[in-house]
Amino acid sequence: MRKVPAPRGDATAGAVGYGLVMTHSGCWTTRSSTPKYTNPWISVREDAVVRPDGVEGVYGVVTMRNPAVFVVAMTDEDEVLMVSLYRYPTQAMSLEVPAGGSDGENLMLAAQRELAEETGYTAREWREIGRMNALNGVCDAPEHVFLATGLQAAASVEDVERAAREQKAEGISAVRAVPWRDLTRLVADGEITDGETLAALMFAAAALGWL
Repeated sequence: MRKVPAPRGDATAGAVGYGLVMTHSGCWTTRSSTPKYTNPWISVREDAVVRPDGVEGVYGVVTMRNPAVFVVAMTDEDEVLMVSLYRYPTQAMSLEVPAGGSDGENLMLAAQRELAEETGYTAREWREIGRMNALNGVCDAPEHVFLATGLQAAASVEDVERAAREQKAEGISAVRAVPWRDLTRLVADGEITDGETLAALMFAAAALGWL
């Protein structure tokens, strides 16, 4: 059993407002698995399953071929580098932290590459601050979050031009240094809607002791 918040007025609620309810871990049985689609980045399969309640059904699963990396890059003034880009699946602009697939390389190196490609910045200090899973109801998509500090803008013409090419390819229209104090307002105003960006910022707040 585990404790969960009891409904208001529930007679089973304790002095601190918690009641005891039975929970079950649940066990899914996979009878068969059929590949449906694959490309260099994802694979899709359909499984014939028996649900925890004994009912048979099908379950579609998207698997990312490599983990993704997310970078919360902070200036010395407690600003977070954010990118504005057009997201094809939602057909909308999105304000996000730099992120991308690791493409099979070392995760730290992948995070460093994504920051340079999407913002034109590098960082002196790096540390991994969290791990998460995207849309785990339908996806097997592990993600790693990194905090980058000691930022430096690209110095060479080659690095600047490379970043510009990558930004154009990704559909990035702007790079913004957003003061940390403004992030809550951007979330409330609906300007930040990407769930993974929200989670990455939460990891950063925890790592920095700001929660």
